[in-house]
Amino acid sequence: MKEEVLKDLQEKGKGATEALKQALMRIRTGRANLSMLDPIRVDYYGSKSPLNQVATLAVADARLITVKPFDKSMLSEIEKALRNHNELGISPQNDGDKILLPIPPLTEERRKEFTKVAKTKGEDAKVAVRNARRDANEALKKLEKDGKLPEDDSKKAQAQVQKTTDDLVKTIEDLVSKKEKEIMEV
Repeated sequence: MKEEVLKDLQEKGKGATEALKQALMRIRTGRANLSMLDPIRVDYYGSKSPLNQVATLAVADARLITVKPFDKSMLSEIEKALRNHNELGISPQNDGDKILLPIPPLTEERRKEFTKVAKTKGEDAKVAVRNARRDANEALKKLEKDGKLPEDDSKKAQAQVQKTTDDLVKTIEDLVSKKEKEIMEV
């Protein structure tokens, strides 16, 4: 039972760090990155479809993404979706065949904004890990109270829970720190 509690904590912690990795990938740096287009949905014959399901996406160079629709009639719809997604701060350019997304260099102000966003995402992940720690400790105390876990084992397990939590928080801080360096790199 103690093992189940610890395993559950590990899984929740891994889920929180994976979610953080996904969120950090979407935060813009000065370079072209296709994952920043992940949240964009295009109105495709009445349903909202992910951009990568209606067009071929490619990184032409460090500062340019090309979006070539499978169906040319979707060109204006894709362009509209890109314009309406203002988080990117990118102006799409339609050349009649494909859409070019030039990635402008980030201003110092925008870089600082993006580092704040990265820190916020990191704090959210830490909160998720701490909530998992609280749940694990409560489960261990309940097992101890119900007589299913000796007090010594409960204390050892709680120490393991704390160590696991500390490791997960360190991983989260490292991910955020790495992303901040990437954002601030000129």
